[in-house]
Amino acid sequence: MDLSQGVPIQIHLETFVTQGEYNETHVFDEPGTLVQMGNALYIRYQEVDEDAGTSMPVTMKLREDGDVQLSRGSSNGDTQLKLFFANEKRVLTRYRTPYGIIPVETVTPRIDVRMTTEPVAGEVYIEYQLFANNQHLGDYRLRLQFNA
Repeated sequence: MDLSQGVPIQIHLETFVTQGEYNETHVFDEPGTLVQMGNALYIRYQEVDEDAGTSMPVTMKLREDGDVQLSRGSSNGDTQLKLFFANEKRVLTRYRTPYGIIPVETVTPRIDVRMTTEPVAGEVYIEYQLFANNQHLGDYRLRLQFNA
């Protein structure tokens, strides 16, 4: 299947957040697109918050080396978060907010990416910790499943 033209996919995303005693789970079922550009695969979709009446563009870049980049928001908007996940590495990145840029770091103890092309389907599972100003903000798990 030619993924360079983009393939419509259905996305099921679950995120689990632990911040101290606080636990939160988010579940999204959204349509998206899977595109291959060069050696990377891109999963693109809109994360819709029906309660707030907003949507946020999300792009997940699956790199050939197994690393994953997650972008939420647009480059021309006032909020954009880019997170980089590299297995067992600490990676510095930035979170652009209307109030300025906040440096954040991810530490990723686990990344699993599985995919099949016939049929097009896959799963991305990431466990990571988020830090800002050397303070541990929380522990996160992300499971994104998709199929054409």
